[in-house]
Amino acid sequence: MLRPLSRLFSAASHPGLLVGLDRADDAAVYRLAPDLAVVQTVDFFAPVVDDPWTYGAIAAVNAMSDVWAMGGEVLFALNIAALPDDLDPEAAAAIFRGGAEMVAQAGAVIAGGHTVYDREPKYGLCVTGTVHPERVITKAGAQPGDLLLLTKPLGSGLIVTAARNGRAEAIWLNSAIEWMLRMNRHPSHLAVAAGVHAMTDITGFGLLGHADELARHSGVGLRLRAASVPAMDGARACIDMGVGTGGGERNRAFVEERVRTAAGVDPTVFELLYDPQTSGGLLLSISPAGAEELETRFAASGMPLWRIGEVLPGAGIEIVA
Repeated sequence: MLRPLSRLFSAASHPGLLVGLDRADDAAVYRLAPDLAVVQTVDFFAPVVDDPWTYGAIAAVNAMSDVWAMGGEVLFALNIAALPDDLDPEAAAAIFRGGAEMVAQAGAVIAGGHTVYDREPKYGLCVTGTVHPERVITKAGAQPGDLLLLTKPLGSGLIVTAARNGRAEAIWLNSAIEWMLRMNRHPSHLAVAAGVHAMTDITGFGLLGHADELARHSGVGLRLRAASVPAMDGARACIDMGVGTGGGERNRAFVEERVRTAAGVDPTVFELLYDPQTSGGLLLSISPAGAEELETRFAASGMPLWRIGEVLPGAGIEIVA
């Protein structure tokens, strides 16, 4: 949702609506029965890469991630597409095939969809999943003393922008694509099993945008360690070349009044912290004991996991070296 438009919507009130507009989160949650709730989200965007299959696959993984961020499991999805009327039919088919194959890998199915004509291609999914009503993970559960963990490095926005302008090395873009195609499904399973208190996926609002929401919804402060924040291969080189994104600047304008910076922090790190991510990782708030258990489980699964900070009493976000 566009932030300036959020104030135009009034929070819906219904006894079955567990998570809605009154406390915006990664997805809506509606209770169907004492032991069953439906999780629903929608996400779509213009191409971030040239290859149609890869574009469709990334868009699908990105859309499903909102369900996993709530601790849910995906059941099915509906295609949402806006395509030029002169688009090569093979390219259109590849977009849909990329999305369908990633949904199938997640153990779910494409059940239908809707397509309209538009000059700029856009594709994504409306995703439906389930979760136990008492096991919903939101942005509001972080507790002072928790550690903050991140499951993917940052920098996809910078690298994709550089690639569009012919300034990115092919190896950087290929690595960023691999990260964007990584599903948050298994990381979510492991986080829930380890007792995660709060969880959100890092997408267009950047790490600081989503961290700000987690802090405000939970009524806590956060401390992020700049040196511990992981960057995708080539992301820092893009910063050094002066690559920037419009989304990053909008994120900075919205969040920076609630961010405090300690002495000694490299100012260029904020290009990463505000960088809008596509299909980014999960930001987790979890007890120290849970973090150790989670690190062990991630290592056993061959997945990286980064400790990037901690949760404090108070409000706002402090960035330290």
